[in-house]
Amino acid sequence: MIVLDRPIIVQSPEMVSKIIKRTPPRSIKRHRLNHHRRKTSPAKKNASFSVIASINKSIKTCHRRLVRLFSKLAHIATPSTTKRRHKGFKLLKQEEEFDEFESNFIVPRALEFDRCLLPPLISGTTRTIFLDLDETLVHSSPDTPPKMYDFVVRPNIEGQFMNFYVLKRPGIDLFLEEISKKYEVVLFTAGVKQYASQVLDKLDPKGLISHRLYRDSCKQVEGKFVKDLSEMGRDLGKVVIVDDNPNAYSLQPDNAVPIRPFVEDGEDRELEKLMKFFEWCERFEDMRVAVKQYFSGGGSGGGSTGGAEDHGFVQLDL
Repeated sequence: MIVLDRPIIVQSPEMVSKIIKRTPPRSIKRHRLNHHRRKTSPAKKNASFSVIASINKSIKTCHRRLVRLFSKLAHIATPSTTKRRHKGFKLLKQEEEFDEFESNFIVPRALEFDRCLLPPLISGTTRTIFLDLDETLVHSSPDTPPKMYDFVVRPNIEGQFMNFYVLKRPGIDLFLEEISKKYEVVLFTAGVKQYASQVLDKLDPKGLISHRLYRDSCKQVEGKFVKDLSEMGRDLGKVVIVDDNPNAYSLQPDNAVPIRPFVEDGEDRELEKLMKFFEWCERFEDMRVAVKQYFSGGGSGGGSTGGAEDHGFVQLDL
């Protein structure tokens, strides 16, 4: 028989749970206290604000650097002698601030191209020759086949397919090959794209012509198609246009090299004379000075104006 020194007190489950609830362990108390202190600590709040301020400052610094970089690029890419209204780039005005929160994040200003019909040149020293197509490089006859032609194109014009029999001007292949070595060559025609693009695909299979401009790039002045060189994004001192029609270059006559219209003359040598002219004018920095001096008698051979009164053009005589 076992004798107990102390009496056994039997407690109900309800009493045990009440005791536990009233006296939680010390570790639990400390955990709750520390958690409460973390939530209300002002030092933590200040640290968060300092991080946000640091991020905003970094964004603003990057913005200032990007604006300076874009400004330098715009200055480099813009030809110095071009009119101000034809600069390659301009900075857009900054958009209005959205609200108090979004104003902290600065949106960089964008760059926009002015209306230039040609992309910028990589080199500022490159010179450009604008060439007409019909009666300057080729002669085309619609529908009825002529006695002489080199190829046929069949464009769809206003919903109707038409046949054009094209005769190349003598010396055109060598001419394009030579001038493309030193000049940027641009084909500028008043013809419609549907027709002219097919002719150029046949005429220039090597891609010696850098750019093509069609009737939609011309201006209409008193019912006539005019080729405005001031919209090309090129320095007019480094530009020449070759065209058989004086109306085409009426806005910039000082940049024009007239040429006799080509029809079906198999003995035509105008393109050979043009090659010699472009070799001769390389000594001039301003192409307009070269054109003026040549046609006033300064070029080798004197720059003849024979036939000008009868045909309304100047024939080169090198």
